[in-house]
Amino acid sequence: MAVMSVAGRRIMYLVTLLLVLCSTGVFSVPTPSGSGGSTSTKPFGTCKSIQKRKEWRSLSNTEKFQFLYAMNCILSKPGRTPASIYAGAKTRYDDLVATHINQTFEVHYVGHFLPFHRYYTWTMEKMLRQEAGYTGTFPYWDWHRDVGQGNTKFFSSPIWDANLGFGGNGAYLPVPAAQAAFAVPGRTGGGCVTTGAFKNMVVNLGPGNDFSGNGARCLSRDMSPYFSGRYLSKNQTKVTLAAKNFYEFDVIVEGGPSFEASGIHGGGHYGIGGTLGIMGDLYVSPGDPAFWIHHSNLDRVWWSWQKLKTANMQDFGGPSCLMDYYKPGETQKCANATTDMPLNLGYADMIKANVGVKVKDVMNIREMCYDYDFLLDINGNDYPNPL
Repeated sequence: MAVMSVAGRRIMYLVTLLLVLCSTGVFSVPTPSGSGGSTSTKPFGTCKSIQKRKEWRSLSNTEKFQFLYAMNCILSKPGRTPASIYAGAKTRYDDLVATHINQTFEVHYVGHFLPFHRYYTWTMEKMLRQEAGYTGTFPYWDWHRDVGQGNTKFFSSPIWDANLGFGGNGAYLPVPAAQAAFAVPGRTGGGCVTTGAFKNMVVNLGPGNDFSGNGARCLSRDMSPYFSGRYLSKNQTKVTLAAKNFYEFDVIVEGGPSFEASGIHGGGHYGIGGTLGIMGDLYVSPGDPAFWIHHSNLDRVWWSWQKLKTANMQDFGGPSCLMDYYKPGETQKCANATTDMPLNLGYADMIKANVGVKVKDVMNIREMCYDYDFLLDINGNDYPNPL
């Protein structure tokens, strides 16, 4: 049996102490009401600086540790969602997961899918800064670096590092007969994550839309390098960036107008979550911390497309209700989405609980006080962003 070094014990003691301080409210702040004290005209306030999001590999070891610690801090802080509403929402992290479960069929396969998740990811970043003392950059995962050339490249990504990373795959588990027809091709796991910063994480909500907390379980992953290799390839990104307008772009990203199709969005979810992993559960997918670095990169792809289409920076459209895509000769059930559509995150909201913002407020990320170190050209290649 290996004996932990004195230095290792000191680090573990420090981490434990910090998490205790976090959970007791040392890093808490008053309920937010907007950066500028008002949500009427400029919900994100006046930017004193632009936070530059970086790819995970660009972070120093210290920055990685600080980010992973801050995420664990949010996982340990008491939540704001009343138990009378969702009994299983126990932590601040659960506040975020609960609102995703609650709005699952309102914010997927709709025009406002990308704006909602841009605001959602920004909210996590804001929560880390205001409630966990985080001062670093919010990372993204550049999928192109880790897909292709078989399983080895995917599994060896620094993202899954056993020490300064999100941990790896779960042990292989067979798919129950009831789910066999829907098994993700190439799945390789399904068991609990046993390494990395989240090896002891408990997912309180789900599975599916279960808010009771009775289904609390470990963080699981069921990685499919085959699936991610197909849908997170540079060629798929190139196809996505070639979209002529937002409506077309959104359909390609989500893989609509069919649940059986996929795009770069599903490529990350099912490439990591497979059939039995948390990321593969449409409702509770934010329960895997890898969700945030996947969606941060998805946002980077959208922002890159917006920059490529500078004349149409505010281009937006699509159905306002699930799968209500336009089909010639058929009448849509709902009105199309507009930039006046509200976005709110319930008790997780960092603008004002249950108030939120509108789509038009999140169309320009620099007005949300962040940008990316690298953007993508029309061929899906990185280029330095002249901030």
